[in-house]
Amino acid sequence: MSNLTNNSYFDGGLFQLIGWQLLGGLVTLVTLGICYPWAFCMIYRWEAKHTVINGQRLYFDGTAMQLFGNWIKWMLLTIITIGIYGFWVNIKLRQWKTKHTFFAN
Repeated sequence: MSNLTNNSYFDGGLFQLIGWQLLGGLVTLVTLGICYPWAFCMIYRWEAKHTVINGQRLYFDGTAMQLFGNWIKWMLLTIITIGIYGFWVNIKLRQWKTKHTFFAN
């Protein structure tokens, strides 16, 4: 069992992460949140690319356009339910992210 944990690691760098997050935040801010799905996919794609689990690198195939449709639906549901659905948005986002994450090997 200890062999499996030795083969799992993250090889991304701090300055790369800061750069991607700054770019994503700037794009989200400038577009008043409309491009958040693009920023989210860009940052998570970088994170998955630098993550190895049990010796297998992760791959993320989600696109901003795929997420955008869901994002609009989730925001409308949040507005309609006077914010109540907002509690589920983080879970829905994690489910979508997981659905689009695979082993690259």
